[in-house]
Amino acid sequence: MLAASAALVLGASPAGATGSSLPYGPGPQDHYTVQKQPAPGTCHYRHDHAQPLPDSHCTPGALNPKVTTRTLKATICNPHGYTSKIRPPASVTGREKVANAASYGYKTDKASLHDAEYDHLVSLQLGGDPNDPRNLWVEPPSPGHRPGAGPNNDKDKVETRLHTAICNGRVTLTAAQQAIASDWVTAEQRLGLK
Repeated sequence: MLAASAALVLGASPAGATGSSLPYGPGPQDHYTVQKQPAPGTCHYRHDHAQPLPDSHCTPGALNPKVTTRTLKATICNPHGYTSKIRPPASVTGREKVANAASYGYKTDKASLHDAEYDHLVSLQLGGDPNDPRNLWVEPPSPGHRPGAGPNNDKDKVETRLHTAICNGRVTLTAAQQAIASDWVTAEQRLGLK
C-alpha cells in the first residue's frame, strides 16, 4: 500500500485516469493530518483580470486518484453527495491555512484570514485532492469585497459551472481540471462554455 501511495504522490495515474499533466495526491483519507506548507514568503500571487491566482510553483494543483472518467457517477457526479464525505476537518485545515498564508505573505491577522478562503485550486467537485498541499492556497477575496464580510470569490461560481458541464458531458474531466488549475478566470472561455 505504501508503494502505491508513493506512486500516486509522484504523479502516477490511477486505473481509469486520463492523461492529465497534473499530479495525483494521496486522495481521501480516513484521518487527515496537517500538511507541511511552503516556507514563509516563498509563494507569490499572480493576477488575471484583477482576480487572484496562486503561485504555479507552490500551488500547481493535485488530483484525487479516486475520481476518474470511469468513476464520475460514483464520485463527483453522485447526486447523493461526495465532496462533503472527503473534506478534511477544520481542525486540520485551520492550521494549514495560517501556515499557507505565511507562505504567500498574506496578512495573518484574524480579520484578514476571515476574509480569505483556504481553497482547493482544483476543487473537490472537480476531482481535486482533498488535502495535498499542492492543491490548497489562501485565496484572497475578489475585487470589490467588503472587509470583514467573510470569504467572497468568483472562483466558486466557475467551479460549480464546470462541475455541471462535466456531469452533463459537455467537457471532459481532464480538460476542466487543467483549465481551472492553469487560470480559473479564463477556464470557461478556454473550454468553450462562455
